[in-house]
Amino acid sequence: MALRAPLLLIAAGGTGGHMFPAQALAEAMLAQGWRVKLSTDDRGARYAGGFPKAVVVEKVASATFARGGLAAKLAAPFRIAGGVIGAVAKMLSDKPAVVVGFGGYPTIPALSAAFILRRPRMIHEQNGVLGRVNQLFAKRVDRVACGTWPTILPQGVEGIPTGNPVRGAVLERAGAPYIEPGDYPMSLLVIGGSQGAKILSDVVPAALALLPEGLRDNLRVAHQARAEDAGRAQAGYSEAGIRAEIRPFFDDIPRRLSEAQLVISRSGASSVADISVIGRPSVLIPFAAATGDHQTANARGLVDVGAAVLIPEKLLDPAALSAQVAAVLGNPGGARQMAANALGRGRPDATESLVALVEELAGEKR
Repeated sequence: MALRAPLLLIAAGGTGGHMFPAQALAEAMLAQGWRVKLSTDDRGARYAGGFPKAVVVEKVASATFARGGLAAKLAAPFRIAGGVIGAVAKMLSDKPAVVVGFGGYPTIPALSAAFILRRPRMIHEQNGVLGRVNQLFAKRVDRVACGTWPTILPQGVEGIPTGNPVRGAVLERAGAPYIEPGDYPMSLLVIGGSQGAKILSDVVPAALALLPEGLRDNLRVAHQARAEDAGRAQAGYSEAGIRAEIRPFFDDIPRRLSEAQLVISRSGASSVADISVIGRPSVLIPFAAATGDHQTANARGLVDVGAAVLIPEKLLDPAALSAQVAAVLGNPGGARQMAANALGRGRPDATESLVALVEELAGEKR
């Protein structure tokens, strides 16, 4: 009888930040001839549409103590326990060679079952600060892969810097030649992210309006803004005579990144990874309400090597931002060096690094 292909069980919560690197690993492991299952809850399953059809989605019961009323909080441990029991039963019937968790409370049942059954297990943390669930399991897994480096880890836990997987469209433009600023049309990309983008819509147009006229006239701005903020931002750009394209979502961010002389962005893990792999100067404004201030930690790697300027949200105003934009765009050599420094931090091989860790764990078990 032919041997079945080894099974990788991926556990991930229902947000793009968790699901995208999980999907990248799933695709790579299928290409290596593995079977792949995704363990998540009902909400996570709704975010799994991008996974290959060959990935079997297993829904488990889970819960969080952070949401809902008193009744939901009281019921949470019972739902989690039920999910763990279900995950143990599934693992006994089809033993995974390796279990990998990407964060989020829906990963609790699979990682708990893997711990109980002593299956090889690993977590991948996208941000520079461990999320709550990854914090819980950091000392209970065989490997801790870190998408952002350095990552703040519990004492005694050793992290392995792998980087965060990026989309194929980003890899296609990895290390694209950088056109330094000059007296010609320049592209500036503003990425607000899905949370807290209002402040960028308020501050960025006002900041660019303060730039010297010659610099201002050369700008071509692409600004990702929520629909409710777009009209206000457009009015600010129009009053300053700045050409701006404003949309709630750009489906060609990799192209726009590769063409940009400067990026103004939140410092979510995926955004930082994209900026690094393509290699562009940036002004990073961490989302102040991010759990554990992890966006500041995400930005630190680029800031420390001189690839980015960090402006804390509490210090963000038009004058401060305008001064930083002028400093980058007014110094072509410095901007070129920032782009090179960013590229030096990029990890286009992040997916391959995760694949190597999975196969290493599977080999140790055998």
